[in-house]
Amino acid sequence: MIVYNVTCHISSDMEAEWLNWMRAEHLPEVMATGCFLEVKMMRLLTQADDDEGINIAVQYTAQSMADYDRYRDTHAPALQAKTRDKYGERVLAYRSLLEVIG
Repeated sequence: MIVYNVTCHISSDMEAEWLNWMRAEHLPEVMATGCFLEVKMMRLLTQADDDEGINIAVQYTAQSMADYDRYRDTHAPALQAKTRDKYGERVLAYRSLLEVIG
């Protein structure tokens, strides 16, 4: 199993709007690609003292690297552009790829 993790930094004043958009629009669009088996959103509880805003980790689970590659190559560019167009620099994303080993 492969976990595609996207950690997003969001200002506190737009948390509710962003979470609503993620649940109503973005997550359903990503899952409709058929590349992932499940998705989870988690709030990071540990943050730097000078970190303003909140951090949310969104973890998409893929059955295989081929499924992730298909998402990355076919679907990610348009979905990421849509997010940038909507939020610009107000949402910063850090992406990482993990392999489940146990």
